[in-house]
Amino acid sequence: MNQTTENYATATSSGLERDARHLNADATNDPGQIALGVIIGRTSEFFDFFVYCIASVLVFPQLLFPGETALVGTMYSFAIFSLAFIARPVGSLVFMTVDRHYGRGVKLTIAMFMLGGSTAAMAFLPSYASAGVLAIYLLCSFRFLQGLAWGGAWDGLASLLALNAPDNRKGWYAMIPQLGAPLGFMLASSLFAYLLLTLHPDDFLAFGWRYAFFVAFAINVVALFARLRLVATSEFGHLLEKNELEAARVMDTLKHNGRTVVLGALVPMVSYALFHLVTVFALSWVYLYANGNPGQFLLTQGVGAVLCAFGIVASGFIADQLGRRRLLGYSAGIIFLGAVLTPLLYSFNIINEGMIVLGGFAVLGLCFGQAAGTLASNFKREYRYTGSALTSDLAWLLGAGFAPLIALYLCDKFGLPGVGAYLLSGAIVTLLVLHFNKHFGSKNTD
Repeated sequence: MNQTTENYATATSSGLERDARHLNADATNDPGQIALGVIIGRTSEFFDFFVYCIASVLVFPQLLFPGETALVGTMYSFAIFSLAFIARPVGSLVFMTVDRHYGRGVKLTIAMFMLGGSTAAMAFLPSYASAGVLAIYLLCSFRFLQGLAWGGAWDGLASLLALNAPDNRKGWYAMIPQLGAPLGFMLASSLFAYLLLTLHPDDFLAFGWRYAFFVAFAINVVALFARLRLVATSEFGHLLEKNELEAARVMDTLKHNGRTVVLGALVPMVSYALFHLVTVFALSWVYLYANGNPGQFLLTQGVGAVLCAFGIVASGFIADQLGRRRLLGYSAGIIFLGAVLTPLLYSFNIINEGMIVLGGFAVLGLCFGQAAGTLASNFKREYRYTGSALTSDLAWLLGAGFAPLIALYLCDKFGLPGVGAYLLSGAIVTLLVLHFNKHFGSKNTD
């Protein structure tokens, strides 16, 4: 290794990480091994994510806003829900600095313990009846800390996976990190369904829901070690040396790639909006308007998550044949039609809530499977890591951060057609960005 490379490695990675890479220099990590580590990491993040999502519908409105109607309490809960997406870009900014000065392993360790710790702390959240407004402030603080941690949990392992993938399988390997979403939802929804169906409602609200938040911390510890193992690989070190996974300065990245960040965030707009409409909003809709059994509906959503996982896998095959841009365009078109037809079919009792959710999850798999794959492929090598992180943060903020709150408000004012119009607007944005920026998703190289 020449002096320039040595200096660069010293500036971007801790000594312990470099020593670990030297020890593992003879060991090779094929894409399959990398994929497993990426899936474990993403599943843990999304488990935390969905545990909070479900509690924001079934627990926090009653626990923190007992004097409000169920609708108003849920809307307040969804407002707190959005804090994590506001905090996430701040977390990226802070943790990129940590990455540059102390290394990827230090950054991930702090971020994952912050994520698990803030989630586990919610298990001790007092009720409004016992602590008053302090309980609300505590939840807001914990939720903001979750967002900061999510920003810091961006590890570059998805890029490592894509960069180690065969040229003709880029779409396939791009979808693998996305499997963490349905897997995380399956775990969270199954756990909550079990608690709801086996406990008395008073017991669930008093203590049952808290177990899910304890579990999140244990899962995060396992995921942290899986990630650190990959950060210590020689492949990761080589990509750091080539600037492939360097944490560039945020302002430099925005100066050279600001337009790409904004447009890249708009491409998956409809994917991320649908993501929350079929998960957290759908649960609130059934709970508030359809008088459904939330435990049974969570099981239905769990089946939907299985369909979503199959859709994500299918997106890998399709993207390698047609290209990501075409797949995203076709998926947005399907969502466009669904947003128009679903309220009409539902009004005539042709379809029910379960059918809507299952169909939504299936389509979500196709579009969400390649949503992240379009982000990294349009940045120059030295800005790829930071640019992808910032684009992802902005995409989640614009597409998903306020989706449950907006959808619930529109549903209350205009019924299901209002929700369809909201989703329709996201499909139009995605289609327009793809039409006027034909380079997005057209490359098969990351």
